[in-house]
Amino acid sequence: MSIFNKLESNVRGYCRSFPTTFTKAQNATLRDEQGEEYIDFLAGAGSLNYGHNNPQLKEKLLEFLERDGMLHGLDMHTDAKARFLEVFDKRILSPLELDYKIQFTGPTGTNAVEAALKLARKVTGRTNIVSFTNGFHGVSLGSVAATGNSHFRDAAGTPLNNVTFMPYYGYLGDNIDTLEYFEALLKDNSSGLDLPAAVIVETVQGEGGVNVASVEWLQQLETLCEEHGMLLIIDDIQVGCGRTGDFFSFEQAGIVPDIVTLSKSLSAYGLPMSLVLMKADLDQWEPGEHNGTFRGNNLAFVSAAEAIEYYWGDYQLSREIKRKGELIQARLEEIADSVTDVDLEVRGRGMIWGLASQECPDLSGKITEAAFKRGLIIETSGTDSHVLKFLPPLTIEEDQLLQGLDIVADCYKAVLEDEEIMKELGLITSN
Repeated sequence: MSIFNKLESNVRGYCRSFPTTFTKAQNATLRDEQGEEYIDFLAGAGSLNYGHNNPQLKEKLLEFLERDGMLHGLDMHTDAKARFLEVFDKRILSPLELDYKIQFTGPTGTNAVEAALKLARKVTGRTNIVSFTNGFHGVSLGSVAATGNSHFRDAAGTPLNNVTFMPYYGYLGDNIDTLEYFEALLKDNSSGLDLPAAVIVETVQGEGGVNVASVEWLQQLETLCEEHGMLLIIDDIQVGCGRTGDFFSFEQAGIVPDIVTLSKSLSAYGLPMSLVLMKADLDQWEPGEHNGTFRGNNLAFVSAAEAIEYYWGDYQLSREIKRKGELIQARLEEIADSVTDVDLEVRGRGMIWGLASQECPDLSGKITEAAFKRGLIIETSGTDSHVLKFLPPLTIEEDQLLQGLDIVADCYKAVLEDEEIMKELGLITSN
């Protein structure tokens, strides 16, 4: 791995947790150059909901390449884009009666967020955006201004303005209604809160620590936005595309956001692709106002269309996600109950789950290290990286899913029985 240390910037991150060189991947299995195999509970940080090298999607991609399909087309009309739009409308938008226009942005999630925030400000003529504590929306300047974590904010090197943070669901404790606080500020002309153009929120905060908003809170937020003329933006970049069981994470709440951002698993194959969905009356862009060279990733259109046609033509995958999610939850609760040295909190929805160790934040990092040595790729999230985050492919085989969960259980046992690690974590004192 010397070539990486020699030439690659210090900014690299994930590779530090998993110091090996990967050479092959299939569904939820990774293989490195030594031939060692690993179960993948990271799934490209949520970009590989349908697994690595999904054969159904690969076939369509190879066919497209073999016939010299148009790979790069700016935002010109192509047959690949036409098919994606037709399938997305037929399988996703129309069944949910969502009257959205579709904007293809630059290929990263942060670009979709930038476009959503710009559009909200353009439409309303207001500048302020409300985001929430522990929210993560990207690291370009507009989106990092709406991101809570100081690790990302401090790297901006410039003031981050025109965003006001409100407490997320449960942030102030179980008995405090955070939206009641938000509403009080909106109604008080002396609160100092400039009327926002929009509110941007994740229904499940993935990078923020797998914090799950309740259905009632999301419904109340939609009502609050409607009453005060604020646009509701749902950032579904990590927990959309089936991660919570439905294609959109907000379906369970029965709400209809004004704007939705999608990326990560939208292409279904790990190919870069992002888009913004907006209610038709909000499509007030002038041609080219928010553009980019790579708005037309036709290869991603091919895999995205095939995934939606294949997996979302019925409810089979949705049922599987919810069933596997229940398996994960039950096993994590067993693990939490078995650990007596620290309190572990189980949190999540669908197939995004977390084991939070608030009193000993460094424990989760020790578990990821131990898991890697035992053949499992899993990462942490949360402000202090105190949450062990479970993000396996939705298509993972059940026996492999259970095997990975057993590895996690073994890791907690091994780490908490290691006297040196326990001293390092401050869970026992040195003599």
